[in-house]
Amino acid sequence: MITYTKDRVSEPLTKDNKILYNVFKRLIDILGAIVGIVLLVPVYVIVIIAIKLDSKGPVIFSQNRVGLKGKIFKMYKFRSMIVNAEELKEVLKDANEMSGPMFKIKHDPRVTKVGRFIRKTSIDELPQLINVLKGEMSLVGPRPSLPEEVEKFDYWMLERLDVKPGITCYWQIRGRNNVSFEEWMKLDIRYIKERNFFLDMKLIFKTFWVLFGDKHAS
Repeated sequence: MITYTKDRVSEPLTKDNKILYNVFKRLIDILGAIVGIVLLVPVYVIVIIAIKLDSKGPVIFSQNRVGLKGKIFKMYKFRSMIVNAEELKEVLKDANEMSGPMFKIKHDPRVTKVGRFIRKTSIDELPQLINVLKGEMSLVGPRPSLPEEVEKFDYWMLERLDVKPGITCYWQIRGRNNVSFEEWMKLDIRYIKERNFFLDMKLIFKTFWVLFGDKHAS
């Protein structure tokens, strides 16, 4: 678990509103995840077959991420890279195009042919609906970071740990790789301070447009 200090927690909502909001958010998470999993079964089948035909390795990729209050959990994705991608990360570190502790390359050579498509459409993120059902993630919230990334965060960035990480957020709909690391962190803090029922629903609906192909995704 990442070290987490209680005094970092912000309280943007009143006590009563916060209780109602958290209950509503969890209900929407459960309902949304169940509906999403059921409706997207045909997509899962097609993606699973495509990944198996395209490259060797497991269909699902799991990785340790930092969740609420610094708790570590396994986040799931459809595998979009070759099996030894993590080993090659060290070799490619000089090609990193993201400032700060994050590692991102727009034309990452580790990404498979099918991987390029499912990352472009964010289909690779769909298995995280399981994380949502398990209560480790929410439909809306800051994207979960790697433990080694969080260890390098500036103090103010740790406010991201005040809420559950999510599948979508401001960063997800605002260009992703086109957003600098510091701007990304500021967008997450902004969400935490502004979060409410209507903002969550707005971000969920806006995220659907990503499925039609986000030109900034990779």
